[in-house]
Amino acid sequence: MEWQPDEQGLQQVLQLLKDSQSPDTATQRAVQEKLEQLNQFPDFNNYLIFVLTSLKSEDEPTRSLSGLILKNNVKAHYQNFPPNVADFIKRECLNNIGDPSPLIRATIGILITTIASKGELQTWPELLPQLCNLLNSEDYNTCEGSFGALQKICEDSSELLDSDALNRPLNIMIPKFLQFFKHCSPKIRSVKSKSQCLNLAELAVFLSSSSKISLLKLSLVFSFSFLPRSHAIACVNQFIIGRAQALMDNIDTFIESLFALAGDEDSEVRKNVCRALVMLLEVRIDRLIPHMHSIIQYMLQRTQDPDENVALEACEFWLTLAEQPICKEALSGHLVQLIPILVNGMKYSEIDIILLKGDVEEDETIPDSEQDIKPRFHKSRTVTLQHEGGEGEEGEDIDEDEDDDDDTLSDWNLRKCSAAALDVLANVFREELLPHLLPLLKGLLFHPDWVIKESGILVLGAIAEGCMQGMVPYLPELIPHLIQCLCDKKALVRSIACWTLSRYAHWVVSQPPDAHLKPLMTELLKRILDGNKRVQEAACSAFATLEEEACTELVPYLSFILDTLVFAFGKYQHKNLLILYDAIGTLADSVGHHLNQPEYIQKLMPPLIAKWNELKDEDKDLFPLLECLSSVATALQSGFLPYCEPVYQRCVTLVQKTLAQAMMYSQQPDQYEAPDKDFMIVALDLLSGLAEGLGGHVDTLVARSNIMTLLFQCMQDTMPEVRQSSFALLGDLTKACFPHVKPCIAEFMPILGTNLNPEFISVCNNATWAIGEICMQMGVEMQPYIAMVLNQLVEIINRPNTPKTLLENTAITIGRLGYVCPQEVAPMLPQFIRPWCTSLRNIRDNEEKDSAFRGICIMIGVNPGGVVQDFIFFCDAVASWVNPKDDLRDMFYKILHGFKEQVGEENWQQFSEQFPPLLKERLAACYGV
Repeated sequence: MEWQPDEQGLQQVLQLLKDSQSPDTATQRAVQEKLEQLNQFPDFNNYLIFVLTSLKSEDEPTRSLSGLILKNNVKAHYQNFPPNVADFIKRECLNNIGDPSPLIRATIGILITTIASKGELQTWPELLPQLCNLLNSEDYNTCEGSFGALQKICEDSSELLDSDALNRPLNIMIPKFLQFFKHCSPKIRSVKSKSQCLNLAELAVFLSSSSKISLLKLSLVFSFSFLPRSHAIACVNQFIIGRAQALMDNIDTFIESLFALAGDEDSEVRKNVCRALVMLLEVRIDRLIPHMHSIIQYMLQRTQDPDENVALEACEFWLTLAEQPICKEALSGHLVQLIPILVNGMKYSEIDIILLKGDVEEDETIPDSEQDIKPRFHKSRTVTLQHEGGEGEEGEDIDEDEDDDDDTLSDWNLRKCSAAALDVLANVFREELLPHLLPLLKGLLFHPDWVIKESGILVLGAIAEGCMQGMVPYLPELIPHLIQCLCDKKALVRSIACWTLSRYAHWVVSQPPDAHLKPLMTELLKRILDGNKRVQEAACSAFATLEEEACTELVPYLSFILDTLVFAFGKYQHKNLLILYDAIGTLADSVGHHLNQPEYIQKLMPPLIAKWNELKDEDKDLFPLLECLSSVATALQSGFLPYCEPVYQRCVTLVQKTLAQAMMYSQQPDQYEAPDKDFMIVALDLLSGLAEGLGGHVDTLVARSNIMTLLFQCMQDTMPEVRQSSFALLGDLTKACFPHVKPCIAEFMPILGTNLNPEFISVCNNATWAIGEICMQMGVEMQPYIAMVLNQLVEIINRPNTPKTLLENTAITIGRLGYVCPQEVAPMLPQFIRPWCTSLRNIRDNEEKDSAFRGICIMIGVNPGGVVQDFIFFCDAVASWVNPKDDLRDMFYKILHGFKEQVGEENWQQFSEQFPPLLKERLAACYGV
């Protein structure tokens, strides 16, 4: 017999639903408690589904809310539902998918998807066939409700639908969906009036924010104008990226059907067509190439679609096409049309300007709201080597947010997408883009309307990387104009000028300082003190980029720079203060020991220490401040001594507290919260900065603390980033005060050995580096530990696709192990000599490279046969030295001449014929071979 509600119980549930819509927090708390009590009764969920599907006398918001509470219960406790309750809910959902109310249909659709996602697709065999059947219904509501539910299931369970586990239902579903592409019924509108729709929309927003119970952001998933073909494309689109077999078998029909819908009058259909073509470009470009000219013409039209959502989907096409090998060939003839369209898309829309408060010029005194401040994540310290030319690892300095001129609009929009597309196309076409751009730019940059002028400055920034060479002739004129724009009366123009100038910082620094660097720096420093918070932020970020490029060029202006940055301390609100720390840290990294002057220390340290004392141990603002202090301590070296003790102590305390909290959480997870380990990571990194900056001066601090015990625990933490920072600190302490490290070596070495796992690149890198530092201090006493690490290191150096930084550190450490224990390492020479030589040929001459090459020379002495097969690589590595120390040069000389004598003049001649001309020249000039 079908379940029926008890009248008294039903009234109780209805009252609870009414109360839960109250904004009063005490009522909310009572509702929450009542809910927890009612969840003890198995048939409480029957009441909820009954209210949602059958109690038509109730208002829709209450019915929908009942469904949302049920959906949350399904999510949390579905496995505990008695079978008869689960079956009743499933039956009711399918029987009522065609409810006259769009809100109720959408809620039932969400409920069905949530049940399906709990592994129920396998145990609810009638679900998919029944929903597919209902698509044929003459009733608008039933057809729409079924399609809505199917679309959500396709979104949530696309992989499962394409698997044998369900007997591949897509083989039936995809052809079924494709039939609906041709569904050309006139647009059916549901009977709701516009005002009712609006109220429902407002209700959805209210429900999603007003109570703990309604955790789901409804965000208008219910649609008031329904087109079967729009739903059908949205469903099929879920299976493109995964290359579902059923779709691949029907790919030509799918593409033809998309082309047939290309001119559809419904914007939702056009948006889904664009989205499909963008994804097909990634996975089945072979099928699009024959039609590429027409597709490009279509996308040019759609990128200008009056509906911004359609234009945004279409704009993604250019971003995706730029990554394809055929891009240049396919687009060359269309640039003349495309470039003006992208440039036009880069203007702020009216709604953007309202959201960005574009009419507010001065807001520096208004405190930031907490939700404006993005969570910060600390990037753990990774040890890298200096390369020839002075840069770090190639490709490391990638701008995470390329167009970070308006991140308050963190949502992806047409402006950002157009700018990103222009940026990537500039990298594909380089200077060939400029003939299409330059005529436009002049009109934009000097336009009287600030919105157009601003978009021109953004264009100039977007092409900076790709078109730099072609832009150089124009920069002497453009840079002064941009510097002038820093004084524009509109804040949004000033802020974008900061960003664009930072993109040309490399060129500015390459010119005589008085030409552009000095005026740019002067104006940027003024903008750091701007009355507008957005401009302050942009100027601070731009100045940090300029610092990285200019490095010691800034030394003459340090006093002036520090005055400005310190003044900003007293002026900035919360969010920009965090960016200011970054600018100060970058300054310290860039000018290094030049900062260690009493006058500069006196300006900089008091405000930093004041902030340091102000912040509590659990305040996340410590992250950027600790990062900043780490850079400052490293730069100031002995100049940081007066401040080091309290800083050191607090870092040790932070590590200790976090470890203690982690221990309590692991023992009683229900009693304690998991700690935020970022506090520990940042503290370890600052301790590394202190050890590096203070060197031997850190000895007494280490002696008076339990840091080695804490380090032992951190090195075994489950979180890779904690281990990464621990190994960096271990290496720095080894260099600074080895007597404190030495007693722990027997315990530390096995842990280092187990972390030589390249699955965790940065952990492995820092562990490798620390082993190299330890063996230089241990000397022959390293011998018992060689077996713990050598095989792993040799495996890493031979591993394909290993990042350059890890290869370099591995090579240095293998060389150093060979330097202190040649008898143990030399037998393996043939297994690593070739990758060893290629890894170190681009490293700058320095101490690490020196000790590693000495090691290799000693090992060749022990096992000369080990290098014979790859001797040309050794010759090339030797030639990479610019200025080796005399005794190292002698070692190279002896090995080269010894080899030449060994093989004889004639064989040497044949052998050296293989050398590239430059290598031949270099060896002859430096070593006479």
